[in-house]
Amino acid sequence: MAYDTNRQLDATEIIRAITKLRQRIKERFPDRNLENVCASLLAIAKDSKEKIEWINTPNILLRVVVGFIVLAALLAFIASLRVVDISMSEMNILDVVTLMEAGMNDLVLIGAALFFLFTIESRIKRSRSIDALNEIRSIAHVIDMHQLTKDPSVLNRSQPTESSPERTLNAYQLCRYLDYCSEMFSLSGKVAALYAQHQPDGVVLATVNEIEELTTGFSRKVWQKIAMLNMLEFND
Repeated sequence: MAYDTNRQLDATEIIRAITKLRQRIKERFPDRNLENVCASLLAIAKDSKEKIEWINTPNILLRVVVGFIVLAALLAFIASLRVVDISMSEMNILDVVTLMEAGMNDLVLIGAALFFLFTIESRIKRSRSIDALNEIRSIAHVIDMHQLTKDPSVLNRSQPTESSPERTLNAYQLCRYLDYCSEMFSLSGKVAALYAQHQPDGVVLATVNEIEELTTGFSRKVWQKIAMLNMLEFND
């Protein structure tokens, strides 16, 4: 689908950015697990690109099946009307009211059935989108776990215990590590935003907004640590 890349997110460009970030992390921290986390984010982004392409493609087979069911139901309804003999002269007011009430109930049921059939494709696509967005939410929490113990306030000042987390990064390395985490949070939000861009469904939009708020909150915590490093004048 053609669109203006200056106005919409491009999945290919997001994947390229994550790929570049993964390489940067690998070169800076070859012995850290952060590169593997970025690799997982890259896999999710690639999978999301394929899912979004699937979402944008009409499910012709499903639409044909739904159309066939609706047509068969309509023909059956017309046939049933032709075999029913309704004589108004033999009906009293109570019979008319009963008949109208039954007819209204049937119309409601038919309407509900038609709504179910006509929205089944969008509901299937919504379900796949929500599953993918939950993966993005999970990877955001994983990234947050990696920056959780990176506390600049104890840098070079702590008296570690046996259970203290390993702190081997200097100030500059810690700043770069936190910056990489922040970039991954941002890119996670961008991957999620692709679903809102291509599937303006209410449930999908609400889920994307929740993920963007989540990743923004995580990134804010990271930048508070980076600001603390700058205040302590530890980084270059």
